[in-house]
Amino acid sequence: MSTYKKASKIRHHPERHQPESRKHLGLLEKKKDYVARARDYNEKQQAIKTLRKRALNKNPDEFYFHMINSTTSQRGTHKELTKEDQFTDDQKKLMQTQDLNYIAYKRNIEAKKVAKMQSTLHMIDAANETPNKHIFFVDDSTEVKHFDLAQRLDTHPDLIDRRTNRPKLSTLKKIKLPDYDEATLEKIEKQKLQAYKEMDKRIDRETALTVVQQTMEIERALKDRKVTKPKRLKAGSKTSAPIYQWKYERKR
Repeated sequence: MSTYKKASKIRHHPERHQPESRKHLGLLEKKKDYVARARDYNEKQQAIKTLRKRALNKNPDEFYFHMINSTTSQRGTHKELTKEDQFTDDQKKLMQTQDLNYIAYKRNIEAKKVAKMQSTLHMIDAANETPNKHIFFVDDSTEVKHFDLAQRLDTHPDLIDRRTNRPKLSTLKKIKLPDYDEATLEKIEKQKLQAYKEMDKRIDRETALTVVQQTMEIERALKDRKVTKPKRLKAGSKTSAPIYQWKYERKR
């Protein structure tokens, strides 16, 4: 092997070390050091060239939301502006005075009451207000002129506007309907509207309690010092809890 090295025309010239008499001048730069320094210099020059080109092509009238959603510190670094949570006064009081277990208990009660009311109130009025797109096909123009929708659906003309609970004439003949006066019908309608309003209030209350519970759970997770501080993506509001993004960490 040594004979082959001597016979080879390609000679390896190792770089000399730093002489003892010049050690006080610092380290002697080798080729690998020069390559790293040159690469770093060229990258910085390319970055400056790109930034100069962007500055020349920039539109002074251009606007983007990051202008008002960030600020620059005294050191010249960009910092994102965090928006404050916009909770209602009742939600803030619950977070400050009540326990998480109590909030979860009350939310569970409201959710069960809402589910019970939704099972009894089938939202029939909302279904009747939706436009109907039922299409009937006929054979000729004569049948179009004499077309009777009540006869085609086999129901009473007063029930045509209904989307649900539209019985046929044969079914109406078998049913014995009680005689209600106008006062009784008005009372029934008033009770139905009151039930719908109560259900809407309970849905809003259950949503508010859900937001409070989720916010308290997030605050408890933020107090854990073992995990890294997460990134805040969205501020909290009266309808949604704040959103954070934790760094993924592999569990052992």
